[in-house]
Amino acid sequence: MTIFSLKIDVDTERGTKIGVENLLNLFSELHIPATFLFSLGPDNTGRALKRIFRPGFLKKVARSNVVSMYGFKTLLNGVLWPGPKIAKRHANIMRKTKSLGHEVGIHCYDHIYWQDNVHRLSREDVFAEFKKASDEFEKVFHEKPLTAGAAGWQANANSLAAYDNANLLYASDSRGIYPFYPQIRGHVYKTIQIPTTLPTLDELLGRPEYPEDKLIDYYISLLNPELPNIFTMHAEIEGMAKLDWFRKFLMALKAKNIIFEKMDNIANDILKHPDRIPINNFIQGKVDGRSGTLAVQG
Repeated sequence: MTIFSLKIDVDTERGTKIGVENLLNLFSELHIPATFLFSLGPDNTGRALKRIFRPGFLKKVARSNVVSMYGFKTLLNGVLWPGPKIAKRHANIMRKTKSLGHEVGIHCYDHIYWQDNVHRLSREDVFAEFKKASDEFEKVFHEKPLTAGAAGWQANANSLAAYDNANLLYASDSRGIYPFYPQIRGHVYKTIQIPTTLPTLDELLGRPEYPEDKLIDYYISLLNPELPNIFTMHAEIEGMAKLDWFRKFLMALKAKNIIFEKMDNIANDILKHPDRIPINNFIQGKVDGRSGTLAVQG
């Protein structure tokens, strides 16, 4: 039995308004449960332009056609005008997601601020930034969050400590192979990590070695029948620009009797036997197709 979990990172106001609605309709049609992680504060996507000098960033932008995926107006949010407050504008869409049976959690408060600054922030500042996201989540859903997945897989000892302090059920900040207790400098954190195990679509798009018409077969070839397969996707990509491709992907998975599962169910199943959960180092490393470093399972 092959388990497949969809983790949807919702990065922008436009992705929340359009991409999430598209995905909810698709998942209802195909009877597929999923895990949605929301950006809850301002959409300051335009401020990502300062990454232009980061190695590999321009190459990724060119091959993934970022302008068509995210929209020109979104790419100016936070630069030419204030970034729109996502949860305040679209709390109804977020609540609808939960009412349809999907899992909801935190992606971030301010996506660009977290992704670009978390490793420079003090412990107190990281705790404060995560609390802002938690507070917005509680305003929307009237309950405390049980999961989080950091923007850009940018996480460290301070953010893991913030998760432990918030008593999350699990988190998904890293890239790896199987669920684990994260360890940094000998300290083991209590919030398990369920890492993304598969490459993301934007890491493969536009690369000649990964032709788009072969990607579905490629993904299927990567599936592990012994461990949960975690596919991180984006409301702005699979939910918008690549929605037709994504529908075909899901249909191909269903044709092979793949079992779709929400990540909280995977976490609860794993936590029935905490003594069997391995402890692994939580380190910063490279991932093929993505610029910069991110949290990976050591």
